[in-house]
Amino acid sequence: MVTPHLVPLPRPWQPRTGAAWVVRPGALRPRLPVALLASQASMLSLLGSSQRSLRTILLLMLAVLLLVGLLHVHVKLFQPQLRAEVQGPPVTNIMFLKTHKTASSTVLNILYRFAEMHNLSVALPSGPNIHLGYPWLFVARYVEGALQAGPHPGPPRQFNIMCNHLRFNLPEQVQKVMPKGTFYFSILRHPVTQLESSFTYYKDFAPAFRAASSLDAFLQAPHRFYNASAGLRNAYARNSMWFDLGFDGDAPAEDAYVRARLAEVERRFQLVLIAEHFDESMVLLRRRLRWRLDDVVAFRLNARSPRSVARLSPLGRERALSWSALDWRLYLHFNRTFWARVRAELGPRRLRAEVEQLRARRQKLQTLCLQDRLPRSGASIADPQLRPYQSGDADILGYVLRPGLDKATLQLCQRMVTPEVQYMARLYSLQFPQKPPKRIPFLEH
Repeated sequence: MVTPHLVPLPRPWQPRTGAAWVVRPGALRPRLPVALLASQASMLSLLGSSQRSLRTILLLMLAVLLLVGLLHVHVKLFQPQLRAEVQGPPVTNIMFLKTHKTASSTVLNILYRFAEMHNLSVALPSGPNIHLGYPWLFVARYVEGALQAGPHPGPPRQFNIMCNHLRFNLPEQVQKVMPKGTFYFSILRHPVTQLESSFTYYKDFAPAFRAASSLDAFLQAPHRFYNASAGLRNAYARNSMWFDLGFDGDAPAEDAYVRARLAEVERRFQLVLIAEHFDESMVLLRRRLRWRLDDVVAFRLNARSPRSVARLSPLGRERALSWSALDWRLYLHFNRTFWARVRAELGPRRLRAEVEQLRARRQKLQTLCLQDRLPRSGASIADPQLRPYQSGDADILGYVLRPGLDKATLQLCQRMVTPEVQYMARLYSLQFPQKPPKRIPFLEH
């Protein structure tokens, strides 16, 4: 019998459709022997093994792709933090519009500390003054040392940081004393709580508040107490944040007027913070200024005790928003822009992480610096350099430092708890040692 001559295909483990083997023309087609069947079984086994190997390779490739994707996501999460740390030197030319009763005293302390630690110049009130001309519109002569003496004085001197109370007046005057490229920012607070705080703090100062037994009583008939002709001392009683920005606090809240003024604020200020979200505000500010974490960690200053905080009735809250309609439009607009910036620059996960880091650091410094870790009534603070100014019906809180702090820690902690008036007076003496020191009348009693 003639044995068939079988010719294998080029790729035996991927046979063409049909038989796995081809017989030469004229060759016989007998029943295949046992050895040939074994050979075919071996080839089928090889085919199954190859398919399993291919599946394994595909699974490995898929796992690698998923890992690369996850790594890409995590790198993107950390890129903003890395940029914030290495994008350049810290910003040192800063103008902060210090609005009233908006947690702005705490921000001022942060800026004063940074200026002192980095030997930066501060635009301080001239002579015996404690404000930069407020409530009048700011002019350069309100700043100590800004105007040069002599028959042919040159341009006003410029400063690194401006943060004391003033009524904003940018094109005409503020730009005269602040360098080109200065970072401008401010802070706002919900108008209901801002007005309540103003009523308590300026009860004896604003003519509109003096005769009112309570803020609810004032808001029931505000025009009975408020008279625009009484002068600028009533600026605290209506739309005071709008007024601080240099606008008319008694203007009608007409849509076209409000939109134009809001656009003006957006052009002039790179950032507007929100007092109700102070820690989130500090996280965003720190990134914009490229500062260290400790530069923006702070204790609350010029805050009231709970017993001197009044709560408006629901109807009183509605009346407050109507009375301060310009402040309400201002707050609504910049609350939206603040959160839009947070989402664009941080995202929720990064924001939570940085806020937690900020709060943890504050808690450590409270344990390190403060006796009992809590603020106390200002009247109980013996050290005059740490005793806050008391105003109206407000009980302003302050801090007592732990005894036995070493020199470096004591200096750090003192800076963090020094009230704004005493800190301003100290910087004035450091910056203008040739001039008489500031007098602080409320400490002389």
